[in-house]
Amino acid sequence: MTRSASFTITDARYVGAKVGTDLRLLHNLYGKPDLAVIPDYVEEVALLLKAGYLNTVDYGFRNADGQSWRLRLRYRATTGGQLLDSRPGALPTSVAVQGLDFYSYLTYSSAYRSLGAAEKSRFGQDLPFQRTGAPEPTTSLGTTTTGNGYGRAGTGVTRDVYVAS
Repeated sequence: MTRSASFTITDARYVGAKVGTDLRLLHNLYGKPDLAVIPDYVEEVALLLKAGYLNTVDYGFRNADGQSWRLRLRYRATTGGQLLDSRPGALPTSVAVQGLDFYSYLTYSSAYRSLGAAEKSRFGQDLPFQRTGAPEPTTSLGTTTTGNGYGRAGTGVTRDVYVAS
């Protein structure tokens, strides 16, 4: 991902705040994620996006097996082109997620993966929490809705929403 030189941390936090609004709406609909952790997710997105280290980040609910998504919001880092700056929202309102835990899964960009261990460690000290390795949950039969995105100064995220059948 190539970022615009004029993309500032303020721009990144603007994009992150829109992701945070989606997460607050998810909380209002389904009771999760915990409102106290949403600012940490927002800051994580902003810092990774500003540095060019975000590839994708997923938020949602996994099936009881823990291996597949029931409801997933996926944000993919995007630069240039026709970036959208949509209004947050337009989330599904009746997915059966009762009793399922909220989960988040993040993938890093190639720029991050090319850093040395010391650089990764130094950058990670500024993040609100540390992620550990885990298998990526899968998707199976279901529907994916695209079309929302949040951007500013040539950088942002596109969002898709997956709901299992």
